[in-house]
Amino acid sequence: MWLLSVLPAMVRVYLCGIRVLFYQLFNRSFTLPVLPKQNGRVAIVTGGVRGMGFETARHLANLGMHVVIAGNEEEEGLAAVRKIHEEGNEGKAEFVFMDLASLKSVRQFVQKFKNRGLPLHVLVNNAGIMLVPQRKTEDGFESHFGINYLSHFLLTNLLLDVMKKSGEQGCCSRIINMASATHYGATLNMDDLQSRKSYSAHGAYAQSKVAIVLFTYYLQEQLTAGGFPVMASAVDPGMVDTALYDRLCGPAQIAKKPVAKLLFRTPAEGASTAVYAAAASEMEGVGGCYLYNGKRMQSADITYKADVQADLWRRSCALVGLKEA
Repeated sequence: MWLLSVLPAMVRVYLCGIRVLFYQLFNRSFTLPVLPKQNGRVAIVTGGVRGMGFETARHLANLGMHVVIAGNEEEEGLAAVRKIHEEGNEGKAEFVFMDLASLKSVRQFVQKFKNRGLPLHVLVNNAGIMLVPQRKTEDGFESHFGINYLSHFLLTNLLLDVMKKSGEQGCCSRIINMASATHYGATLNMDDLQSRKSYSAHGAYAQSKVAIVLFTYYLQEQLTAGGFPVMASAVDPGMVDTALYDRLCGPAQIAKKPVAKLLFRTPAEGASTAVYAAAASEMEGVGGCYLYNGKRMQSADITYKADVQADLWRRSCALVGLKEA
């Protein structure tokens, strides 16, 4: 019974991956255009100590932004900041501790940030885990759902007031949520969001990513309805050669190294669409979209269902202790 419950999710996720690899085989990685300077603007990048998160933080700092790297590995975080500063970037980088496995830590991070009185123009919700064994966060959530989605849901909502004040018409604040092609193969079980009835690492990861896309679209609807100068987009980086893929199973793990060298994007290439969404003039006033390889794409059909978006939002508010807007 356990194998039957796991196999469909695993197959769906790997089929999504194969489709992405075929695309990357025949299509060049998105090349960033010349981006306008971002002097005076402030960004937060979660998981910015390595991989795509680091490349995103690095590029935004190079454009002149003050970048706050949020993560739970202080030594690596401080090393990332030193590296960015040593490159002589025009902006500023700093590391601030935040553990996405703890809602208390998320709240403490937000309070510390707000106490400084800084504006916030860009929030890149990049951090995540993939295909880890079944475990719970400090608050009792399934780890993929809790870390990849719920903590970023809380973080975004707690920072929205600052972002609304920081943006202005013609120069909106921007929220970039890191999605994944695995969301196309996800099933969203509203009665078992914590994957307690039947756990599959592949299914749990895919579910966390479809939740992120649903959240992005519903959030944008709210922002647009309120006339707020904040835009939210979901970004799919493609398959990128980072440590996230170290937990692939069996033959996929064996094939990973040669396939990654040939077909995977580099972390810098994987970060390019997130940087584009955060800083490109062409993205001014554009939100509620799914971006892949620098282009707007259709996401999974379920992500456009308004009732599903609203239901997930209500449940998420209850889980993290937020009042519905």
